[in-house]
Amino acid sequence: MVKAEERDILVEIRDLCVRYQTRLGPVSAVEDVSFDIYQGEILGLVGESGCGKSTLGKALMRLLPPTTSIQGRVLFDGEDVLEFDEDQLRDFRGRAISMIFQDPMTSLNPVQKIDEHLVEAIQVHEPETEKHPALERIHTLVERLGIQKERISDYPHQLSGGMRQRIMIGLGLVLNPSLIIADEATTSLDVIVEAKLLDQLREILDEFGVSILVITHNIALVAELADRLAVMYAGCLAELGSIYEIFDKPLHPYTRGLLRSVPSIELDEREELYKMPGEPPNLTYPPSGCRFHPRCPEAMPICSRLAPTLQEVKSDQMVNCWLYQDHPEKKAPTIKVKS
Repeated sequence: MVKAEERDILVEIRDLCVRYQTRLGPVSAVEDVSFDIYQGEILGLVGESGCGKSTLGKALMRLLPPTTSIQGRVLFDGEDVLEFDEDQLRDFRGRAISMIFQDPMTSLNPVQKIDEHLVEAIQVHEPETEKHPALERIHTLVERLGIQKERISDYPHQLSGGMRQRIMIGLGLVLNPSLIIADEATTSLDVIVEAKLLDQLREILDEFGVSILVITHNIALVAELADRLAVMYAGCLAELGSIYEIFDKPLHPYTRGLLRSVPSIELDEREELYKMPGEPPNLTYPPSGCRFHPRCPEAMPICSRLAPTLQEVKSDQMVNCWLYQDHPEKKAPTIKVKS
């Protein structure tokens, strides 16, 4: 595997903050997140429900409600997406970056045939393309995805769940984007169809040379698929690194707890599956300092007062934790001894 620093950067995310406006006050869904997405890689983004994964993915495409506050920079091929006007966004979405949504049944128009979906996607961005050449492109694409070209005259409800999800992949690929965001794309699929979909994502990477951001709560899924892994907790990036480094030696206490929570065939039947103590915080009133400190078994006094920063600890691995950073106020973690 090529080291991260030897790859070309496709997307630079810097100090990204996203806040939703609610009647109870602003919700800090993404807080000071910075990382890069490299060309030709699959990056997994994992974390518990409500940690900000999907919000981050939608922020990259500017698909959030207009009342949402977005700060920071999202540089795509050197241009800041957050500065785009509506015309630039219309051209950017689909052509440069596309998204595979969680549930294709709610993403596809139920009264529109599959070929109409795909032709419309092409002609909106390429008005000069006639219907017949567009259909030829579509036939080639869907056959690559394992769907008979005759089925594109069907309506979404006439296709199986796996076929609908492959059509969503086709919609993502039809304009040859540089980045595909797969947001919980396998949630509604059974394990056999999920395995086939993962194989297709790998084939897409090899054949089309795109980058893929896989957003999921299923850490076992990205272990099979991703080159690198980003772990989010309560809107913040906890750890980032190669899939091998993080699975072999996770650094952040949250990442370690997350990996221990995954069922394993090696687990003794007398052992209970590890359950992380506590619950994710309310992001309307997030904890001070490190957002994980109320649940952290290795918390120190400084953790509740000051937030750490994401820093490189070793090659291909970065962590956002006081255990790996120096500070004058830093003291040894409190060891809890059972009575």
